This record gives sequence, structure tokens and C-alpha cells, in this order.
Amino acid sequence: MISTMNNTLWIDFFDDLQNVRGRSLNTVMAYRRDLELYKKFSEKNSRMIEFFDFMKKEGLSTRSQARVISSVRTYLKYCETRGEKCPELRDLKPPKVKTSLPKAISVDEFERLFLACSGADKAKTARNQLTLLFLYGLGCRVSELIGLNLNDFSQTERWVKVLGKGNKERLVPLTDALYFALESYLKEARPNLNGSNSALLLNDRGHRPSRVDVWRWLAAWSAKAGFDEPVHPHRFRHGCATALLEGGADLRSIQVMLGHASIQTTQVYTAVTTNTAVKAVEEHHPLSKIKDQSV
Repeated sequence: MISTMNNTLWIDFFDDLQNVRGRSLNTVMAYRRDLELYKKFSEKNSRMIEFFDFMKKEGLSTRSQARVISSVRTYLKYCETRGEKCPELRDLKPPKVKTSLPKAISVDEFERLFLACSGADKAKTARNQLTLLFLYGLGCRVSELIGLNLNDFSQTERWVKVLGKGNKERLVPLTDALYFALESYLKEARPNLNGSNSALLLNDRGHRPSRVDVWRWLAAWSAKAGFDEPVHPHRFRHGCATALLEGGADLRSIQVMLGHASIQTTQVYTAVTTNTAVKAVEEHHPLSKIKDQSV
């Protein structure tokens, strides 16, 4: 049984998401797309069991289906708090999603990109290099990177203030390499990018860069570096976490630095480094070369 989608609560729900729960505009828009998809389905179907086939026909992966169902369940639960009856909640169960280990960018891949982002314009080159250094060195999300402002940098304390999911702020320390790269960019490069706003990074038009700008930059640098496909920005975040863990950092410190709400999210990197260790043992330990030997 599917109840009629109550559009009258949409505005209140989206307002609650953004202003009460602190969700970003991108998250709110994602909820809206998911709810519009469900509305399209519910207008022509009466059985919830048909929803999965509907999403498959729409070309949604299992992970995307799980996200849509999560969005719809959140909305329906909100409707119930407002006195609405939503009988489909009990039948709206997310599919099982196979958890895949994150693919981290390697040091070699980063160095190739770092060389590829250089150009004739010194100011833009410095901007490009700082973009890569922050993605990999801070492990920040693209939304966090483009949201950085000039006053988020503490020169004396050597940290930057990052605004993460749910408008949660965190202070991320800068290594010497990042600190001096940022200092050089602010003194020598940014004044020549023809921008007057408060954004730390500026695009070619002198404005705060968008997510599309960063994706476009990475695609261009990836092609120049000879990669078969553009490097996904999230690979830098995974690379940062993996490098820290392999270097001896504890999970709690990595959790704080990356802004993970739960330590379980950070723990996925232990599997990554374990796989790396197993591979290293198989390649280099002498016992790995002994085959079919009985004890």
C-alpha cells in the first residue's frame, strides 16, 4: 500500500533539513531529486515491491537505490511526526549494498598530477598546486575546499578552519610544506588572479570556484598526465587517510582530521592497509615463494 505523496510538507521538510538539521544545499537538492523520483513512481504504482524494478529501469545502481530509499524514509518519518499516516514505511527497506574499499591515489599518481597542473601562468599554477596539496594533504572534500575563506587560515597557529558536513567546523593543522605553499600563494599568486571576494581559492574568472571547476581542472590535469580517466577528487581523501594510517597515525586523529562523524567510517582504511601489507608479504617474504610444502 502506497499513500499519496504529500507535497504540502515538502517546503517544511527541506527547511528542516537545511536550517534545523544543518544539511548542505547539495544534500537538500539530492533529497529533492530522490523524492521527485519516488513521487513519479507512486503516481503510477500501488505496490511497493515494484519500486525496485522501477529504480532499475531508471538506471540506478544498488548504492543509488539505497540512497533514494533512505531519503524517502527520512521524509516519510518526518510526515508521521506531522500527523500523516505512511503505511509504506514498513515495506520500504534498503537493498544490501556491498561495501567496496576506497581506491586511494598513490604518491606516484599525485606527483604526475602535480607536474601536469603547471602552466605558463605562474599565478594559476600556484592555485592549481595548492588545490592538489589541500585535497591530498588535508583530505578535505571538494565542497570543503571551495568553501575555504581567507580568514579561515591562522598564520600564527598554522591551521585552516574547515566547514564540513552539517556545518561542523574543524581545525586542520598544516604541515610545513602546506604552510609555505599557502603563504607563497597568498603573497605572490592570489593578488594576480584578479579576485576581490573572500574565497581562498579563485577560478580563472576571479570568483570562488565551483565543484564543476574542480572536476574540470582534475580532468584536464589527468589527461595531461596520461591517465586513462579523470582522477576522482575523493581518491585524494582516501589517499590522505591511507597514508596517515600507514605512517602510524591513530584512527581517532584521522577521524578528527577528516571530519568523520563515526569512527566506523575511518576504520575502513584499516582494511586497505591490511591488504597492502598482505601484498607486500606475498611479494617479498621468502616463505611466500615456497609452494606445496607439507609440514
